[in-house]
Amino acid sequence: MKTLVKKLENRYHYSWVVLKELVKTDFKLRYQGSFLGIAWSVIKPLMLFGIMYMVFVRFLHFTDGTPQYPVVLLMGNCLWQFFSEATSTGLRSIVDRGDILRKIHFPNYIIVVSATCGALISLGINLVVILIFAVVNGAHFTWRVVLLPLNLIELYIFALGCALLLATMYVHFRDIQHIWEVVSQVVFYATPIIYPLSMVEHNYPIIAKLMLMSPIAQTFQDARHNLIDPQNVQIIWSEIHNPLVCLIPYILSFAFLALGVYVFRKYSRKFAEIM
Repeated sequence: MKTLVKKLENRYHYSWVVLKELVKTDFKLRYQGSFLGIAWSVIKPLMLFGIMYMVFVRFLHFTDGTPQYPVVLLMGNCLWQFFSEATSTGLRSIVDRGDILRKIHFPNYIIVVSATCGALISLGINLVVILIFAVVNGAHFTWRVVLLPLNLIELYIFALGCALLLATMYVHFRDIQHIWEVVSQVVFYATPIIYPLSMVEHNYPIIAKLMLMSPIAQTFQDARHNLIDPQNVQIIWSEIHNPLVCLIPYILSFAFLALGVYVFRKYSRKFAEIM
């Protein structure tokens, strides 16, 4: 066992060092020259949350009627910001780092992973803010809080799979960035972020169940359920009583990662030549 661990350490030590340095550099450059710096990681989601809360909750009454819904909305917004940032920065990562690929030899996938890790750091900062809001709002935490890391890992796996696919396609087809911007907007409105799933379930119960087949909607609802409001946030296990069907979004998350790794490895050898 010790021999196996040592072999793994020797094999991936260089990759780990490069990954850490890229993550540090990307995170520093992101806020370079900004007066507020890293504070924008918190301020931006809070500003978007404030706009969504005033428009959709106060004026359009998109709410489930519970006191915890503002925190549920905030968490949905922060999770979406993570997914959007991870995929959009991951999409451009290989092209943006093309000069490094041509000069230094290291596994290409590290560039995409470092881009998604930057988004993951921002999410970690935002989760602290969400936790503070939840405490102030009187949320009652249960043992399900321990399941939250599993939900975030699943969301990261799905986001990384999408980022690997998008990064590969963007090297060959630059139009994919504009296509993804449109697709991401469709996904945003097709996911219960600015509105509760109960609104859809009330009028279109079948569509609500189909929405939970999406790994994004499933992880969002699971994370909200486990951290904030286990009583009122619907999850796939409470809406669909077939365990095999409930496993579909989990399988899709790992399938997207496997597909992303396969496609990326297949075409990554020619990245430097194409760019």
